[in-house]
Amino acid sequence: MMNSYDLTNISVLVAERQTPMRTMLRQVLREFGVATVHETSNPEDAFELFNQVVPDLVLSDWAPDFDGLDLLHKIRTDPNSAFTQAPVIMVTSYNESSHIFKALVAGMTEFLSKPLSAKLLYLRIVSVIENKRGFVRAGEFIGPERRRRGDAFDGQNRRNESDKANATG
Repeated sequence: MMNSYDLTNISVLVAERQTPMRTMLRQVLREFGVATVHETSNPEDAFELFNQVVPDLVLSDWAPDFDGLDLLHKIRTDPNSAFTQAPVIMVTSYNESSHIFKALVAGMTEFLSKPLSAKLLYLRIVSVIENKRGFVRAGEFIGPERRRRGDAFDGQNRRNESDKANATG
């Protein structure tokens, strides 16, 4: 059974190129109870707006005319980023495993393929809430811990507790 969350106190930034998709996302978020939804249609304005409003969650498009990966990179690494650990859900038509991997390496929190449903969007938001992962800065990677909690790994390269503490920042 899925938990139902009160989302009235969160703010969401929707960075989406297509007006109909922005409208749909806004309407669905409002149905979920989200009172504060900020919107923009390009990544440059999205980063500026992100720093002005400091949202609790970002839904970012990634399309040929919308570089959501660049927006994600700025959120994670720009010295002027207001919230480098902001949860970012990539919402994209790119659903090939190579694109998912690129978004993962770039530090996304969750991935949602278009076309999407309200239920799938809610499930991604719930995943962000319920599966909080530590934030890692390791080499070129800056983003949420890639391993999900509960995934036991006893292999040769398993990090010990002191390594984990040093990896989170």
